[in-house]
Amino acid sequence: MSFFPASLENLVDHFASLPGVGRKSAQRLAFHVLGLPDEEARAFADAILDAKSNVHCCRICQNLTEGEICPVCASPTRDKTTICVVSEPRDVLSIERGREYNGTYHVLHGVLSPMSHVGPDDIRIKELLTRVAENDIEEVIMATNPDTEGEATAMYLSRLLKPFGVKVTRLAYGIPVGSNLEFTDDATLSRAIEGRTEI
Repeated sequence: MSFFPASLENLVDHFASLPGVGRKSAQRLAFHVLGLPDEEARAFADAILDAKSNVHCCRICQNLTEGEICPVCASPTRDKTTICVVSEPRDVLSIERGREYNGTYHVLHGVLSPMSHVGPDDIRIKELLTRVAENDIEEVIMATNPDTEGEATAMYLSRLLKPFGVKVTRLAYGIPVGSNLEFTDDATLSRAIEGRTEI
């Protein structure tokens, strides 16, 4: 038996379907939205509808944009010979925050995951291969997560890219800045030793 009206329960269910939002958080969000003045609630709903209707994939890199191509692909100052391959659009933001990378991106919108029935045709692999085949690409950087699916996707893509003669690299792994060696897991420590560089 529900203690809430059906429309409120429906709102809670929709918030609870969002990633990382549990039932209690969903209830807090729903009550917050109910407490908004009508114009703010309408603006919130309009923002969702506006984003859904106006945001789509860049025809070059598959990142999210409102135009035909995204600002990174449109920029004349970016190095168009380098592509950094990421799993999701939010990964682009993470790399851009570092202000070190000046190349372009390719967003896969997922990773290979047989357990979740995600195969090569379910993510944006064909678009990457077409870009590499049709442009003067010198390096492709694999920046997928260092988990099982991310590693499998990076290895699969590196095999597909080999015939194009491009340099395929992987992000280095190591010990986070400011951390302690005693708290570092064995796999990270092993990768850090393997990927050591001269100083």
